[in-house]
Amino acid sequence: MQEGTSGMPIDEICRKHGISQSAYYKFRSKYGGMELSDLKRLRQLEEENRRLKNMYADLSLEHKILKDVIEKKSQGQLNDEE
Repeated sequence: MQEGTSGMPIDEICRKHGISQSAYYKFRSKYGGMELSDLKRLRQLEEENRRLKNMYADLSLEHKILKDVIEKKSQGQLNDEE
C-alpha cells in the first residue's frame, strides 16, 4: 500500500504483485487508511468471527435436534396414553 502512495505507477505495482488493477483499487478502498498492525488485528477479528459463527451454527443445529427428539418423545408418550 505504501508503494501506491509513494508515487509508483499503479500498473507497475499490479505487475509486481501479480494482481489486477480492479483488485488493487478494491483493496485500497477497503484497507487504504490502515496500518499493518490494523490489518493484522482485522484479520484476527475476522478469524474469531468465523469461529464464533461456526460455533453458533453447531449449537443451533444441536438445539434443533434435541428439540425434535423431545417433541417426538412427548408425542410418543401421548400416543401411549391413548
